[in-house]
Amino acid sequence: MNRCILVLLDGLGAATARRHMGFLAALTHGGMTRHTELTAELPPLSRPIYATLVTGLPPLETGILRNEDARTCPGPTLFSRARAAGLTTAAAAYHWMSELCNRAPFVPERDRLCDDARLPISHGLFYSQDAYPDDELFRDAEALRLRHAPHLLLVHSMGIDHAGHRAGADSRAYRDAARATDALLAAYL
Repeated sequence: MNRCILVLLDGLGAATARRHMGFLAALTHGGMTRHTELTAELPPLSRPIYATLVTGLPPLETGILRNEDARTCPGPTLFSRARAAGLTTAAAAYHWMSELCNRAPFVPERDRLCDDARLPISHGLFYSQDAYPDDELFRDAEALRLRHAPHLLLVHSMGIDHAGHRAGADSRAYRDAARATDALLAAYL
């Protein structure tokens, strides 16, 4: 059976990806991936966009319109559909994904480490610090992949977004964060 790894690089601009992510460009050039630029739904905030990514519904339909809307998605998600089909799911992701797909509010002591086949994201390592290192995140994802062999694995990085908020989207720190994430993708993919 095929397996899917969905990599979400929060805050990565299309122009930065094209200019500074050579491994991804090589995969595209080699015909192994396809480069697609998307237009974000409105409002263009993280949590509403995450809800759209996992449900396919625009924010006005999910009702998740602000980053402060800490609740589960109102309809089926990619993960709940996969679980309903008998597939194994996992995520190494920012804690908002746990809230959107599993349960809200996120309680770190209960929800940071997840191994519960009844939940849409059955196996998870969820972090709550925006500055959580991407190298640790990719190790978390690889540990989930090796331990559970999920059919659907989400890897959700905040490193590029954090660098952009700290130093600006035109900064060297932002470009370096994109390059570092590209190198992690090359190492793990």
